Amino acid sequence: MQVILLERIARLGQMGDEVRVKDGYARNFLLPNRKALRANDANRKVFESQRAQLEARNLELKSEAEKVGEKIDGTVLVLVRQAGETGQLYGSVSTRDVAEALTRDGLTVSRNQIVLNTPIKTIGMHALPVRLHPEVEVTITVNVARSEAEAERQAAGEDLSRREEGPAFETYDPDADENRGDRDRDEEPASDEAEA
Repeated sequence: MQVILLERIARLGQMGDEVRVKDGYARNFLLPNRKALRANDANRKVFESQRAQLEARNLELKSEAEKVGEKIDGTVLVLVRQAGETGQLYGSVSTRDVAEALTRDGLTVSRNQIVLNTPIKTIGMHALPVRLHPEVEVTITVNVARSEAEAERQAAGEDLSRREEGPAFETYDPDADENRGDRDRDEEPASDEAEA
């Protein structure tokens, strides 16, 4: 489907560009969210008549996003979660968790503005981009730890996700068992000869 973009969309185009997209993407996302119009003569005229208003609105939204971005950029969030000894979380940290933590800190960000390709499943320091506007992106750091004390240690640069010492159990060595069995068998015939 051919559409006219009403705002800049990453990896697609700038405002006013006519691009070809898949029908489902247009019907389910671009058109209902008023990010694009179907490309036909009537909509081209509508877009040209409203272009100045759309550009002014875009600049206004961009300046608001830049103000919010200045407050958020470089923010470090501490999220305390349960995890195993190897640093693997029992659950995961999602965009909702990050958005709620930002809201507790007095910063308003919706969860769809946080870019998280895969959920966070390990403790540690994780840098996440926050896309406040198609042209404004800032980075926050999420410090996932088992406790506040661990979070402070991680913030100081200590890596708590790996174990410092070796395994707490002995490893099985099959060669040692086979050799021991040979010794036992060698001793048995010697005892039979002594009896005879």
